[in-house]
Amino acid sequence: MKLRKFLFLLLFILSASVASAQSSSELKRKKEAIQREIELLQRNLKKTANNKKLTLGQINALNTKISLMQNKITVINSEIKNLDNQIHENTNTVINLKGQLGKLKKDYGAMIRFAQRNKNAYDKMMFVFAAKDFNQAYKRIKYLQQFGQYRKKQAGYIQGTQKDLNYKIVILDKNLKEKSSLLHEQENEKDILGKNKTAQSAVLNKYSKQEKQYQRDIASRKKQQAQLDRSIRAAIVREIELERRRAEEAARVAAAKAAAKAKAAAEAAAAKAKAENRPAPVIPAAVAAVKPKASGTYLAATPEAAKLSAAFESNRGSLPWPVTSGSITESFGKHKVGQANYDNAGVTIQTAEGAAVRAVFNGKVSKVGNALGLYYVLIKHGQFFTVYQNLRSVSVSAGQDVSTKQNIGSVGSSGDVPELQFQIYRGAVAQNPASWIAK
Repeated sequence: MKLRKFLFLLLFILSASVASAQSSSELKRKKEAIQREIELLQRNLKKTANNKKLTLGQINALNTKISLMQNKITVINSEIKNLDNQIHENTNTVINLKGQLGKLKKDYGAMIRFAQRNKNAYDKMMFVFAAKDFNQAYKRIKYLQQFGQYRKKQAGYIQGTQKDLNYKIVILDKNLKEKSSLLHEQENEKDILGKNKTAQSAVLNKYSKQEKQYQRDIASRKKQQAQLDRSIRAAIVREIELERRRAEEAARVAAAKAAAKAKAAAEAAAAKAKAENRPAPVIPAAVAAVKPKASGTYLAATPEAAKLSAAFESNRGSLPWPVTSGSITESFGKHKVGQANYDNAGVTIQTAEGAAVRAVFNGKVSKVGNALGLYYVLIKHGQFFTVYQNLRSVSVSAGQDVSTKQNIGSVGSSGDVPELQFQIYRGAVAQNPASWIAK
């Protein structure tokens, strides 16, 4: 019974260790992903380090980099906490195994001493022959056999427990080394973060000296961006209007056919009544009323468009990113830098120079345009639209069908850093892309 309890405890500890290892693996992957984003932003900042003129892209990249570094330190703290739990569990396991090993050795020693005292074959035979009857003699023989087997089992248990103990000591030593390495990494990251905060302060100081010029630059660029966004919304509204006209024309054609069919039926009924010399029946005229619909429903009027819209919406939170690597440096909604206020209709993603841009879902290219010296692509997904701005080249054309993750162009530099402006619309209403793309 004691052995079963010990084995159950050992199994529980091993299961906890596996779960903890999985958690450690997830934390390691998260830390590596954050580090890749930091390195990408660092490369972009390094290219612009000698620029005398400060840009919004530089400030956003530096702020995002600092935020990511703080996140990385948080992940390292979680790794250390996780290791502390493992060290605590493994220490307890080592203590329990040592206790079990000591008891097993003590019991085994008692058996050996007993066996030494009764090792004479003559004593064993006397023990058997001293039985009162044959049945008791048989039981004494079986007892001697079982005693010998039990000694072998106990020796096996001792060897197994010693092996488990040695393994756990090795794991515990590895945990302690990993913790030491993580603590060193944590200190190193804090030191780098401090240097980056110093750089951030220098940038903000530079910004304060150039504030008026900087605000004028932001205002000018965001004015151009707002004009482009209005142009894109206008294109979407035209698309909705075109679908509305198509739907209403289809409804009118259907109504005309229904009216003609009703008229033919009425004429046939009247001719039959005249031939039978009886009054013609009164058949009400078919009235076809075209009911107005919400603007978005026109975009999903056909079964194919409705299916595409539903599929797009069902993938909310799991759409692929429009680039394979990058960081969101400017979020959706209203922003303020100094006295400059502006609205972002999507998210700004800094990525590698010339990075491939991908369609996030199946759809049809509605428009390919040119603005601010760069291209943009508008793709229709039923009643949804996705917009990809700041492209230096485009590999699709209007009317072309595209599939999920298909390359549609490459990223250009907005100001001095490579960044993609990505937007999602439901009808003509802008959505927050961060809640649609995968985390």
